Amino acid sequence: MRYLHTMVRVRDLDASLRFYCDLLGLEEVSRSESPQGRFTLVFLCAPGDRDLARERRAPTVELTYNWDPEDYQGGRNFGHLAYAVDDIYAACQRLQAGGVTISRPPRDGRMAFVRSPDGISIELLQAGPALATAEPWASMPNVGAW
Repeated sequence: MRYLHTMVRVRDLDASLRFYCDLLGLEEVSRSESPQGRFTLVFLCAPGDRDLARERRAPTVELTYNWDPEDYQGGRNFGHLAYAVDDIYAACQRLQAGGVTISRPPRDGRMAFVRSPDGISIELLQAGPALATAEPWASMPNVGAW
């Protein structure tokens, strides 16, 4: 058995690609459109998984955009996506500068949570040992659900 992908339905493909690619740092691996099914599939990968994702389309996140409007109700039953990052403080700063709320700041230099435009919880974990605690992160409170 091997992990393939996680599928996330999105309401606004452009807003979701801005979040996942421009701010979070994922890369688009492939895209397909199904006029008869009225949907677009976009597969994304972490930069460190690029070669494997292009070869196997895994490990990836599949964004499913249905062309007909739907209201998706997110919930904690989905859980979250998790990514290791080289510098958790830099990743959170980039996301925050892009207008993303840091729901659970990286107070411990190791873990943070943010949410996508569709309310999907994203866990960011420091690759390797935790970074030394640093402001403003160390004194920031949690915001909303994570």
